[in-house]
Amino acid sequence: MDIKLFESKRIRSEWSDTDQKWYFSVIDVIAVLTESNDPKDYWYRMKKREKLSGVELSTLCRQLKLESSDGKKYATDCSDTESLLRIIQSVPSPKAEPFKVWLAKVGYERMQEIENPELAQARMRDIYRAKGYSEGWIDKRVRGIAVRDELTGEWKTRGVKEGIEYSILTAEISKATFGIIPSDHKQIKGLTKPAENLRDHMTDLELIFTMLGEASTTEIAKSKDAQGFEENKKAAKAGGTIAGNARKELEQKSGKKIVSKENYLDLKDKKKLK
Repeated sequence: MDIKLFESKRIRSEWSDTDQKWYFSVIDVIAVLTESNDPKDYWYRMKKREKLSGVELSTLCRQLKLESSDGKKYATDCSDTESLLRIIQSVPSPKAEPFKVWLAKVGYERMQEIENPELAQARMRDIYRAKGYSEGWIDKRVRGIAVRDELTGEWKTRGVKEGIEYSILTAEISKATFGIIPSDHKQIKGLTKPAENLRDHMTDLELIFTMLGEASTTEIAKSKDAQGFEENKKAAKAGGTIAGNARKELEQKSGKKIVSKENYLDLKDKKKLK
């Protein structure tokens, strides 16, 4: 799942490699266009009203499991750009035209990124810069994403199931690297919202050791030709242990703990005080 922003409002979306299309949460779009306190009810009544006119809006949607505010995934009505444009016609809103322009821009940018993947990295860097991150931190974050993608690619080809098994293996790497699992790490950072990405709040050193743990796991899985969940779990522990030993050695020599309360929220608060 991806998050797109229209006028700073979140719209959950998902790219389909099969269809080569973006699919957007209809509820999120309704919320943006109508500013309704209950967009789900608005969408329900809208479908009911249009059905009386002979238009079945449900046929313009497909259900995808998207993450909700509680961190869980639920089946959600989603539409591609073409279908969403038809749905928008039934929404009386002054934001309809600007939203159509936004939809076209999102689709165009994705096509550009497929043809030239470096554009996706450039846009990602621009977003982090706008949020106030340093260039050095951004370099590590972008590199970390590439390392993570390589690892999950290996897991996929080696029979590890996406979702819960990915989460368990990630927790094993984290536990061996930092001595804590990601949920505990988030608590230390003071992160309370499910949508908050732990890695976006890590320090430079936390990112470096995360990369080391995941890159080591990838290499071990390859060298051992690990197949299935259990074998990759062993690789995850071994890869995390390599990073964990390096962390402990640095902590011993520097006299400082690597896992820190410092995060991007602190950075934002400091900016407000200036």
